[in-house]
Amino acid sequence: MPMDPSQWIDVVEDKFKYKLDHFMIPGHYSEDVESILIPHGLIMDRIAKLAQIITSEYDNERVVVCCVLKGGHQFFSDLVNYMKKALNKQGKTLPMTLDFVRVKSYENDKSSGQVHISMTDKELQELKGKNLLLVEDIIDTGKTMQKLLETLSKYEPKSVKVASLLVKKTPLSCGYIPDYVGFAVPDLFVVGYCLDYNDIFRDLDHICAISDVGKSKYAV
Repeated sequence: MPMDPSQWIDVVEDKFKYKLDHFMIPGHYSEDVESILIPHGLIMDRIAKLAQIITSEYDNERVVVCCVLKGGHQFFSDLVNYMKKALNKQGKTLPMTLDFVRVKSYENDKSSGQVHISMTDKELQELKGKNLLLVEDIIDTGKTMQKLLETLSKYEPKSVKVASLLVKKTPLSCGYIPDYVGFAVPDLFVVGYCLDYNDIFRDLDHICAISDVGKSKYAV
């Protein structure tokens, strides 16, 4: 069941717009980001809470926690570390196995309407009867995730839930809402905490709005 919006943090641009000199920013990005939307400490606190919520909704059955690469890997790593310490419905630690998937839904920068999954058919068949938790960095329009879930359902997992650190507030959204959400962010191009712009900014701890200088400098 999608998480109720009242349970996530709504990042409003004019309220969550910290100056760069308020926090530590790598010098090589001093002109490339416009503002800090979510400081790293707030990200980590929110992930700790999400881990607690997620783990408490499972019983003693093993969960396959699957990272959607590339952008999701930092969120995935931190979330799993917190989930290791959290307790399930029975007040016990949660058995987990970890997996990774790369998903593409575009050709020449345009949506193809199809989802290409890096897992082989044999690997997908192994998900049958298992509890699957997909960990994603950001839900933009939601179309890619919807297509992925449609594809996975054909392999009959016991359950599939999605945890996304961010959901973008965009008029292009198809309306899809994940089961677990960290923050809702403005309709801006955000970078940092492994969210990238042409593979740049993955080494930035905070989630920031990219500047026009950054867009121009790292355009391909």
